[in-house]
Amino acid sequence: EGSHGIRLGFMGAFVKASTYALQQIPAVNAFIDDAKQEIVYRDYCDISVAVASPKGLVVPVIRDAQAMTIADVEGTIGELALKARNDALGMEDMMNGTFTITNGGVFGSMLSTPILNTGFGPQSAILGMHFTKPRPTVLKNGDIVPRPVMYLALSYDHRLVDGREAVTFLCMVRDQIEDPRRLLLGC
Repeated sequence: EGSHGIRLGFMGAFVKASTYALQQIPAVNAFIDDAKQEIVYRDYCDISVAVASPKGLVVPVIRDAQAMTIADVEGTIGELALKARNDALGMEDMMNGTFTITNGGVFGSMLSTPILNTGFGPQSAILGMHFTKPRPTVLKNGDIVPRPVMYLALSYDHRLVDGREAVTFLCMVRDQIEDPRRLLLGC
């Protein structure tokens, strides 16, 4: 933080992991245009992230997150959070995200079902992050050891995303987070 002026947190890594998975599973980043009765696939990732404001949670958008580094994402989140705390976010800051990430874990949520809010633009899915807590984990050699575990939940429009795609998406996000080298190498 002292060298670069940016505090790294979980959200930057989850945004980058999600943008990778969104590009691999395009249906999760798409939406149904009811007026034209067609599916619209997007080749960019505008990620909505929940941040606290004096009036409650708001969900500003990180534009073109797929083209950012983790540090860029964290810097943008910091700027948006500051605007939120100063009640300076405009509607344009919160419109037309392609995918949402919410972190109920900061409030102690162990597991919940995030709800799609399409009032700020069409989306087909939302990722919920939850509280990280040490849990017994079985290693490949059979040993049981405590490891930090965070449950993830994905709610999605089943007209567009099926269970196979949803689980594949979640596994891709998990794999990116569990092995951060993937985040840096984009694989």
